[in-house]
Amino acid sequence: MYAIVEINGQQFKVEAGKKLFVQHMQEAEAGQTVEFEKVLLVDNDGTITVGTPTVEGAKVTAEVKCPMVKGEKVLVFHKKRRKGYRKLNGHRQQFTELAIKEVIA
Repeated sequence: MYAIVEINGQQFKVEAGKKLFVQHMQEAEAGQTVEFEKVLLVDNDGTITVGTPTVEGAKVTAEVKCPMVKGEKVLVFHKKRRKGYRKLNGHRQQFTELAIKEVIA
């Protein structure tokens, strides 16, 4: 059984027992249980239910494992040839690690 759920404006495919990295959630604390009710699609052993826009009565519960995890470093390099212009910037995106407990449909 899996579901397509919207978390912080992004859509994710979730299954019970899987871990998920989502955009940083400010209010999340380690060990906290969170529920997501914007479930867009549910597949229950081959029976697919598509919401209009969401599936009624469906929700996903997850536990916050780590409230802030830094992702891989992304380097942004700008150059203009023959002008001597080079600029290198980089950043590490912040994520929240979730462990999906169950999908209720």
